[in-house]
Amino acid sequence: MMNAPIRKPLPPFDYSQPAGAAAFLAPDSVAWRVYKNQIALGIGGVAAVLLEFADPRIRSGVWDHSIYKVDPIGRSERTGYAAMIGVYGPQAAARRVIEGVNRMHAKVQGETPGGIAYSAKDPELLDWVSATAGYGFLTAYDRFVAPLSVEDQERFYREGTAVAELYGVENKVNSRADFFAMMEKLAPRFEPHPINKEFLDIIQSGKAAPQIPRFLHRALARAAVSILPPLVRVRLELGREFDLTLADRLAIKLVARAAERKHDPDSPPAKACVRMGLPSNFLYLRPKEQQRLLKASALVAA
Repeated sequence: MMNAPIRKPLPPFDYSQPAGAAAFLAPDSVAWRVYKNQIALGIGGVAAVLLEFADPRIRSGVWDHSIYKVDPIGRSERTGYAAMIGVYGPQAAARRVIEGVNRMHAKVQGETPGGIAYSAKDPELLDWVSATAGYGFLTAYDRFVAPLSVEDQERFYREGTAVAELYGVENKVNSRADFFAMMEKLAPRFEPHPINKEFLDIIQSGKAAPQIPRFLHRALARAAVSILPPLVRVRLELGREFDLTLADRLAIKLVARAAERKHDPDSPPAKACVRMGLPSNFLYLRPKEQQRLLKASALVAA
């Protein structure tokens, strides 16, 4: 792999302003609960990339038309930036950022090494990329942070449809069943490729966060592989070397649950709560207290 270029810093974004500006998702949504956990996002994000790269059209599109192969970490940070604004940012800001992403996607087209034409604006590919992100984040949270009821899992998928539409998604995933139906339809195209393992090597190397022990990065990569649907893992030929060990599982659950309790007043979720007239630790309160504050906030607004 080539040496990574000097990264341009992401533009600063103040999630606390403008006061009262609603996001596309509500503070009591399942998405606000899930996206606040950085470990779940890390695991889910890696799983989503593997699911996307299973399709050669997406793999070639990302590899040939972005800085991923020279700066995968920086590219992932920018993807995460757009995702966080889509969930926690004011609707106007989310639209603006997503429109920028769509303009970049409009330029991405080409042909895979196997001779298959692709375009980033292909509805089938847009649908799959959106579906993989939802599946990855939700499954990582449910598996390693806190179990989610079937009702909450279904609600999570339904909540994401408004933002998905902004990306041009046509076949929106409204349930786990929808996700697996989409996966089964695309599965005949799925194939192994050295890029998948190269990507996992980067994750396991710890370059994304050198201050974190390397064994945790290895555990995170294995955790991501562990939540892939069995069909995908088999097609990608991710064998036993990626099995999640008991030590891996315990370490991931420990740090994931610690992250679930860590309230950072400067984080996007905390500042978004403040923007909505709620305390910055709103997402860390018990559900009954959250509902009381939401009702009080609604009365004040009225």
